[in-house]
Amino acid sequence: MIIKMLVENTSLFKKIVCEHGLSLYIETENHKILFDMGSSELFAENAEKLNVNLKEVDIAIISHGHYDHGGGLEKFLEINSKAKVYLSKNAFENYYSKDLNGVKKYIGLNKKLLTNERLIFTDKTKTITKGIYLFSNIKDTTYKPSGNHCLFTENNGVLTEDNFSHEQNLIIRENGKTVLFAGCAHKGIINIQREANYLGMSEINYIIGGFHLYNRALNLNETPEKVKEIGHILKDTGPKFYTCHCTGHESYQILKEIMKEKIDYLATGSQLVI
Repeated sequence: MIIKMLVENTSLFKKIVCEHGLSLYIETENHKILFDMGSSELFAENAEKLNVNLKEVDIAIISHGHYDHGGGLEKFLEINSKAKVYLSKNAFENYYSKDLNGVKKYIGLNKKLLTNERLIFTDKTKTITKGIYLFSNIKDTTYKPSGNHCLFTENNGVLTEDNFSHEQNLIIRENGKTVLFAGCAHKGIINIQREANYLGMSEINYIIGGFHLYNRALNLNETPEKVKEIGHILKDTGPKFYTCHCTGHESYQILKEIMKEKIDYLATGSQLVI
């Protein structure tokens, strides 16, 4: 399995631009997969620089209904004419964030794409094909990120705190290895890992994604005490972790100090072979 980071918040190379967002290209023996599409068309520009042909992608996934993961959807549908795009049935609801001044900002997906016939809407669990699965409906709420408190959904003009029913996670099994991909882990990376175990995915070898330990709207990191607690719990589990995007530099440094070689960072331009 080959994994290339097309977009996240930092970059390894000056010539490969980064942005606040996430897009991963995953190549298995039988499939070419795009997991999230960043905030803009940048993921497509970087794909060219990283020798990724997006026309050949046959499975596309949007982890949740925020622009920094699905902002490039229109561009992808323009480039690629064959792949189905899997996203939650709740992905196109109205999502907002609030900043320090209480200013509301729309952070959802482009609703004009809602009726595109290539979109496949998921609910709780979905088997895409043998060895490739989606799951959501995370039941444990113990380790939810505090940054969720400034993220909202709007129904009939009323804002309520987002419960992230629109967030889904990807499992890929290949050659005896199981990899779990999370977009932002708004449900909490520990809770997501535990749910995967409940679903019978106990032998997870790698976990890759953002952990949402940095609140961009408020420019705040998760408290060091909570990050340390998370780090100690993750360290004592089986998988190797690769994080990125919304984990935040300060939180990552705390995790790295605790978890040592069990965690690394994937910046834009990174390539990982499993």
